[in-house]
Amino acid sequence: MLKEINVSELTLNPFKRIGADWCLISAGNEKSFNTMTASWGGIGVLWNKNVATCYIRPQRYTKEFVDNSEYFTLTFFPDGYRDALTLCGRVSGREHNKPVEAGITPKFIDSTVTFEEANLVLVCRKLFAQKMNEESFIDKDVLAKNYPNMDLHTIYVGEIVKAYIG
Repeated sequence: MLKEINVSELTLNPFKRIGADWCLISAGNEKSFNTMTASWGGIGVLWNKNVATCYIRPQRYTKEFVDNSEYFTLTFFPDGYRDALTLCGRVSGREHNKPVEAGITPKFIDSTVTFEEANLVLVCRKLFAQKMNEESFIDKDVLAKNYPNMDLHTIYVGEIVKAYIG
């Protein structure tokens, strides 16, 4: 069961929770939603707001939902969900029912979607979105290594409006 906490009470290590443990980026509603695994992102303060940043490639189905929604979630899981997270990053929601195949249960809160099994959920209100461009890369090796197909991410900044622990 998820319990709301004050965002200022968060004590997570983003390098571990995002980079090592991974999370799901989700958006949509009870009629239609999608989710994808993320291991890149950040949490901090920008524009005097508590924010989360995430990055989505143009071909990802979840991008359509984030683009068309005011809110998205970052959902973190306890140990034991690596296979579920791997599946949600490997298959497309266009052809697969990711929650069913991953064994996770959708939960609709605050005008968006998360999952019952979560131990941390950040509900984010979209503030900013911008597609990366080739010219902005100072270190061209980063561009070459991460974008051989030039499918540059869109950067999303969302204000963390609610946090839940489970």
